[in-house]
Amino acid sequence: MELFQAIKERRSIRKYKTTPVSEEQLNTILEAARWAPSWANTQCWSFVVVRDNETKERLGDTLSSVNPATAAIKSAPIAIVACAKLARSGHYKGTPVTDKGDWFMFDVALAMQNLTLAAHGLGLGTVNVGYLDAAKVAQILELPEGIAVVEMTPLGYPDEEPEAPPRKELSEFVFYEKYGQVKS
Repeated sequence: MELFQAIKERRSIRKYKTTPVSEEQLNTILEAARWAPSWANTQCWSFVVVRDNETKERLGDTLSSVNPATAAIKSAPIAIVACAKLARSGHYKGTPVTDKGDWFMFDVALAMQNLTLAAHGLGLGTVNVGYLDAAKVAQILELPEGIAVVEMTPLGYPDEEPEAPPRKELSEFVFYEKYGQVKS
């Protein structure tokens, strides 16, 4: 699949078939995440791959009761939990060096974008899930100190074909030379 096609056609999938995801497919997707750019090449991300149904059930229970991705986390063949090593990205010699502090969210988002696009390119679905109780997820997965849960995604073959949501026009968010200045 061509890159711009994958970018435009990728959708948030919340219904999955029970068809297993192969190790080869999973490794291809994780390899795409590995090659994401990061602050000073810190690569602060880590991923926990969960196939165990009981663990996926418990992970799903960490989502808000109104989160439409709850069933997807519980039923997809795989749930991937994206984590970050704290105080690495956006730091120099242990000190945050920007007004943004720790850049882990930015770096993990870059890796997750690669992961979700690679999954789509292989005919698999994902949905970025951030409305969750990160402390409970960390407890379930026995994360060590200094590792933060950022988000998770189900991974599997889509059992739905959602329509593309409307997108803003470029003129609504792209400015030239100064904020608010449109191209003349």
